[in-house]
Amino acid sequence: MGAGCEVNAGYNLGHTLMNRKRIKPAKSLKKAINFSMMFDLLYIRHHGKMLPLADAACVVLLLAFLFSLPGQLFKSPTSYVVAASNGELLSASIAKDGQWRFPAADTVPDKFTKCLIAFEDKRFYAHPGVDPIAMARAMRQNLKSGSVVSGGSTISMQVIRLSRRESRTLWQKMIEVVLAVRLELSSSKEDILGLYAANAPFGSNVVGLDAASWRYFGRSAARLSWGEMATLAVLPNSPSLIHPGKNTERLIKKRNDLLDKIARLKIIDQATAELSKLEPIPGKPLPLPQHAVHLLNRFKSEYNDHSKGYDKSASTRITSTIDYELQINVNSLLKRYNNRYRANDINNIAALVLDVRTGKVLSYVGNNYQPDQKELESHVDMVRAARSPGSTLKPLLYASMLNEGFILPQTLVPDIPTQISGYTPQNYDLGYDGAIPADKALSRSLNIPAVKMLQNYKYQRFYDKLKQLGFTSLNKPADHYGLSLILGGSEVTMWDLTKAYMGMARSLNHYNEYKGRYNPHDYDAPVYVQGETRERSERDMRFDQYETQLTSVVDHAAIWNTFNAMEELMRPGEEGLWEQFSSSQRLAWKTGTSFGFRDAWAIGLTPDHVVCVWVGNADGEGRPGLTGIDAAAPVMFDIFKQLPVSKWFKIPQNKLKKLLVCRKSGYKAGENCVDKVQQLVSPAGEKTRICPYHVLVHLDRTETQRVTDACDSTVNMVHKPWFVLPPAMEYYYKIKNSDYKELPPFKTGCGAEGSGTAMEMIYPKNYASVYIPLEFDGSRGKVVLNATHRSANTRIYWHIDNEYVGTTQVYHQLAVSPPPGRHMLTLVDEYGERLVQVFTVLQ
Repeated sequence: MGAGCEVNAGYNLGHTLMNRKRIKPAKSLKKAINFSMMFDLLYIRHHGKMLPLADAACVVLLLAFLFSLPGQLFKSPTSYVVAASNGELLSASIAKDGQWRFPAADTVPDKFTKCLIAFEDKRFYAHPGVDPIAMARAMRQNLKSGSVVSGGSTISMQVIRLSRRESRTLWQKMIEVVLAVRLELSSSKEDILGLYAANAPFGSNVVGLDAASWRYFGRSAARLSWGEMATLAVLPNSPSLIHPGKNTERLIKKRNDLLDKIARLKIIDQATAELSKLEPIPGKPLPLPQHAVHLLNRFKSEYNDHSKGYDKSASTRITSTIDYELQINVNSLLKRYNNRYRANDINNIAALVLDVRTGKVLSYVGNNYQPDQKELESHVDMVRAARSPGSTLKPLLYASMLNEGFILPQTLVPDIPTQISGYTPQNYDLGYDGAIPADKALSRSLNIPAVKMLQNYKYQRFYDKLKQLGFTSLNKPADHYGLSLILGGSEVTMWDLTKAYMGMARSLNHYNEYKGRYNPHDYDAPVYVQGETRERSERDMRFDQYETQLTSVVDHAAIWNTFNAMEELMRPGEEGLWEQFSSSQRLAWKTGTSFGFRDAWAIGLTPDHVVCVWVGNADGEGRPGLTGIDAAAPVMFDIFKQLPVSKWFKIPQNKLKKLLVCRKSGYKAGENCVDKVQQLVSPAGEKTRICPYHVLVHLDRTETQRVTDACDSTVNMVHKPWFVLPPAMEYYYKIKNSDYKELPPFKTGCGAEGSGTAMEMIYPKNYASVYIPLEFDGSRGKVVLNATHRSANTRIYWHIDNEYVGTTQVYHQLAVSPPPGRHMLTLVDEYGERLVQVFTVLQ
């Protein structure tokens, strides 16, 4: 600068520049000092007067030097990388420009640093970005040989060259010198090594140390030997040496020379160097691990989805919450089952394992990935795919009804032939129990009781409940699904299904932190990125306690009763004997099978883990035998065997209420209930109705006939409580329950008590549609009408459209062949009771 220039503090200008974001604040003390020195040089006076032109030019040059480096040296796209919670690589994808280029690592392995400095820049820690001694030596060698045989570039200069990608001319070399000095002023030596390690070429389409270590040695850089690291250290200098079948001897010589050099520098001993020379050099690049391909694709799509809130400057590498060993084991397990199922043309299988207490995803296998067989569509992530849930929503309905006082845990639910507006649900075994406790209906996954329960609860209310639980794939109005919602008439994702069960289990674990109810929150969503675990804070708990006064989804008592009911399912292949073994895991679990055998589900949970398994075909093709109990449940139980055994949920004593219940009916006990039992139920259980099936009947002195005051004196009557089911329920219930006592017949002359309650149609139901097929000879077939009467020996007279068609006794079945159209069916018993309903014969 001009003679006589004096330097004054330039902090004001420096702070102004930083405040305007023209430069970034220094991240280290060294950087801060460097910037401070530069700003001192910018605010300059010449004996208190304005600078002359030459000095002004100096200032311009200083400013140009100061801002000569871009804010980000390297802007090339990087590979998406997913590592397990222990740092092991799970999966990675090639960058957009076709290069294997991993995001920069936080640290550079010490072995690579020592090998690289010894090979490329032995005075790296001493020079300011340019090594004059190395430059002089290179110029002397080049002049002597008459060609470029040495570059004399420092590691800092090579970083600049890699970032600029300009031709290697003398002019570009001079620019690299200036920019290398500028880089050293604002970056630490460790940062420069990191930039080099992340962006140096390693041959073929491999860029960066991390990608090279996996592509050439199948391990992370931190686990490479001295021989392997020396091989990688010499490659950026001559990346063409890594060519399968060529240049092998040259590459070995360069590696061995480097090993000898670091031995002379006392970095390693000579014995280690000699042993390292015996190590083979890499051949063709190795395929990268594919242990979590679908999780990688999920991360890629969410990274590029602006609504997910990812910062585009964030790294494309994540350390996930995945348990590495568990992921490997689940992959192997699913592959084994998939090979077995392929014999039945069942091509796809998926599993998701969550940690209940933290919300972490411990294993994520979206499919048994087989890229060489594209026809299997194993690239489809079935964890995110919307599929029919089969019966897996039934526990949620059960819990909702307990929560709102519609039922108690063992309330009897009808299980009889049912037709609702043309919809005819069927149980899997095509049988009927007449009436069954709600918890047993759940454990046996009976369809008709589930539909009856939803009819009582209202599908619109259940639809809203599922929305509250976080099911995002219900994108049509409630009326679109109707009652089929409980039998798989909607579509859900494995992610949402598992999240809902995990949230309830997590809530039950923390029931003391709530005022009695579970409300889904952000922290109930599963997380797969390490560090994003949604732990519960005191603020969350206080917010819960306030919010539960306003709204709730389900209380803890209902969750506890639901999980207990889910535990009662018989495990496949174990015939209930699992309870005899102390080492057996207590599980709440449920299976599901979609219509047409297209989807097989199994979901199970403990206080610590939730496991969900799906089996089927990604294209929706159904296969015989593709059921939840046969295809998905065995896989789920084998996954649980890989997990630590958990204790069962603690009883939420302060959330439960003791209530007297009729043992036979499961309803709240009334005065006519003789056999009562105390149960722990939801507080809403008090709102349930008094048992409707225990009534007081009036008998004669022998207690063998019913009487009324019209035929017997009240003094002679015996008044006795009796368990009485409606005729249709009784018709099937007494077949499977031999202890059921039918009502005694009325005494002659007493008539029927309770007009209109003695008869009920089994088939067809009122306003049902009936199809009558043709016989083999082309003649019109017949439909069998079926009714039940409380007194089996009573005669029933049948009429269709007011025309007599027949009489039945004991077995009230009648085969008829009415013409197509609407018909009125009238039944009259011998006591004069009438039952009238309408049915339609289809054309």
